[in-house]
Amino acid sequence: MERRRIGAAALEAGAIGLGCMPMSWAYSGSGRRGAESLRAVHRALDVGATLLDTADMYGPFTNELLVGRALRERRAEAFVSTKVGLLVGEQHIVANGRPGYVKRACDASLRRLQTDVIDLYQLHRADPEVPVEETWGAMAELVRAGKVRALGLCAVGAHAGRRPGAHLYDATIRQLERVQQVFPVSAVQAELSVWSPEALDALLPWCGARGVGFLAAMPLGNGFLTGTLRPGAGFEPDDMRARHPRFTAEMMAANQPIVAGLRRVARRHGPSVTPAQVALAWVLAQSPHVVPVPGTRHEHRVAENAAAHGLRLTAEDLAEVAELPAAQGSWD
Repeated sequence: MERRRIGAAALEAGAIGLGCMPMSWAYSGSGRRGAESLRAVHRALDVGATLLDTADMYGPFTNELLVGRALRERRAEAFVSTKVGLLVGEQHIVANGRPGYVKRACDASLRRLQTDVIDLYQLHRADPEVPVEETWGAMAELVRAGKVRALGLCAVGAHAGRRPGAHLYDATIRQLERVQQVFPVSAVQAELSVWSPEALDALLPWCGARGVGFLAAMPLGNGFLTGTLRPGAGFEPDDMRARHPRFTAEMMAANQPIVAGLRRVARRHGPSVTPAQVALAWVLAQSPHVVPVPGTRHEHRVAENAAAHGLRLTAEDLAEVAELPAAQGSWD
């Protein structure tokens, strides 16, 4: 697989990564099987999808433990990305950016991941009670201590606190400008997909102008862009899509033209090409700094997603995708 550079630290990873969150968190619990998830991680490394993206809050903690079981045998092959800054309670999630906590959390992540260094340590969310420079400074000390190789920042949700007329990622760019003064940002992680292209407006250009890597979260639209979800089929109560305004039966039906457009493009490239692969190839085409990180817990989906790196969309394909209708049922 083609390899792409992750920021100023001169680290490289496969052009397509693996989001490990669905193995332990946010999606239907009944489908979680540790053995199958481990096979998915191993398959990702087999095909060159070396970037494994996790976080201490996923589970919480169980996702890092799972990834650590795979890393025990294959650490040298993997690019390990995990996150800090969010604590999970019974019914809530809170930010914690206190420097002492960040350092303790890193040590705990290292133990769970069974490694002595984290390739990319990302701030999941800034703590509103702690200046982000203080949190970032503590993370920078971890780099100097040899526990972390590079630092990244997860974007503030595009739908949180939006002001009329503002770019969706203004708050994230302000944070980036602040922490960049303390220690270099190597990567930014934010949602980017055919049905959520907002990062193309300002956030991705900001990264491109500074050589900062961009990890495209949810590049398959939480599964919608695969074309495998049926409107009205419903989701288990613990699945985050059960509460997402784009995953009501009405909105899923209304957004079918997006999937139909991806199918049309896929057919031009051969009978085995899937809408998911077209969606990932579109993300890859946006910038050489982008690494899409599709999440899955299924080995066959890992192989399907990884194969998208060889799909080259034509100018006609890209123009057709650009003309697809905007997704309905947004957070607005």
